[in-house]
Amino acid sequence: MTEAQTKRHGLDMLHGSIADKLFLFAMPIGLMGLFEQLFNSMDVFILGHFVDKDAMAAVGNNMPVIGLLVTLLIGISLGANVVIAQYLGAKKQDKVEETVQTAIFMAIGLGVLLSVVGQIIAHPALKILDTPPEVYDLAATYLRIFLLGMPFLTLYNFEAAIFRGDGRTPLYSLVAANALNITLDLLSVTVLGLGLTGVVCATVLSFAVNSLFLFVLLCRTPQAIRLQRHHMRFNRQEFRNIIKIGLPAGIQGMVFAVSNVVIQSSLNSLGTAVMAASAAGVIIEFNIYCFVNGFSQATTTFVGQNYGARKLDRCLRTTKCAFWVEGLFLLCITTPIVYFGPQIISLFNKDPEVIKLGVERIHIVATTLYLNGTLDILSGALRGYGYSLPPAIVAILGICGVRLVYIFTVFAKYREYTVLLLAYPISWLIATLVLVFVYFQCRKYIVKGMA
Repeated sequence: MTEAQTKRHGLDMLHGSIADKLFLFAMPIGLMGLFEQLFNSMDVFILGHFVDKDAMAAVGNNMPVIGLLVTLLIGISLGANVVIAQYLGAKKQDKVEETVQTAIFMAIGLGVLLSVVGQIIAHPALKILDTPPEVYDLAATYLRIFLLGMPFLTLYNFEAAIFRGDGRTPLYSLVAANALNITLDLLSVTVLGLGLTGVVCATVLSFAVNSLFLFVLLCRTPQAIRLQRHHMRFNRQEFRNIIKIGLPAGIQGMVFAVSNVVIQSSLNSLGTAVMAASAAGVIIEFNIYCFVNGFSQATTTFVGQNYGARKLDRCLRTTKCAFWVEGLFLLCITTPIVYFGPQIISLFNKDPEVIKLGVERIHIVATTLYLNGTLDILSGALRGYGYSLPPAIVAILGICGVRLVYIFTVFAKYREYTVLLLAYPISWLIATLVLVFVYFQCRKYIVKGMA
């Protein structure tokens, strides 16, 4: 969120209490992520409940690939958000218009490119994931149809980045699109009997409606980001500015997603029941992580503003507050999830084996998400101080690197479901310990610089 948006919400980050303001700032960000995740969540839920576990497993199989593409889109669209914010702050309205127009051209072009390339690499990707024969055709169908919607998904991500100063508009649009997706999903499986094909077509259609709705609002908004569609033009300089900022962020996200693709491939080797259980578990974890990410972004913003105001003591207090505020929040939401684990997994699929395996994943992964939260808060604080490269390197090596080594050594020797799941908390713990050291080393320079 931008400073202007923060002021509109009445959050004074430079004075007064910290904990309650961190919470209020983090929640809308978490809700945005929650509704973004809801598309695939409902696909998994409806297919597992109304079709069968093979269809559910097929969607779960594709989630790492889809996640890889989405992280790339979010990273590149971040470049558009930053460039637009800089021009807004400098009051360069003509540059704002050029960047918005260039971003829309980029969104459409990138979406078409990813759709075409995706169709070409769809089968090789499924082979790399070691997709079981019994779900291969279903997984291929879902992925190919989903990729047809990439232009709409890309356009939405860029539009949301442009609207970042007004978080309510893309949030309301997401809520409406999810309502449409759920309605069409249910119609496709209960009335039309289209199964997985109907569900993924409903998702693509919802993407299209969502992106086109935001496009209309972008053309009509009274804000400086209004899209002047009657004289749109592509600006090469603004394209380079967006790529310069966005591409590194997108590549970092993709590298991180590669470790999840490798884990998914390992899960696939353990059978359909494991795939279905993990699909449900991943949905639960992603939904929790949306709020973990919200606290991380809140920490970045609070630390950044106070560091700019030369209030180092308040920066340090913000980081400390974030740890216990997020800890209490995660305790409140993970406790009922653990207690009602069997009932929650059964909402996705009622197969006893799937429920048992899904609960096991909750106990090992969901209950240790605070480690990931600690890592993200430290990363967010460092970014607020202007140190963005160190946490990125630690995340890539400490999480991705550790997981890859773990899978090709420990899991290769002990090919068990529980052993594979331990890759998550182990990588989080190692990365957190390394980042704690890096954080205090960076803080020495920060204190010296402030002095």
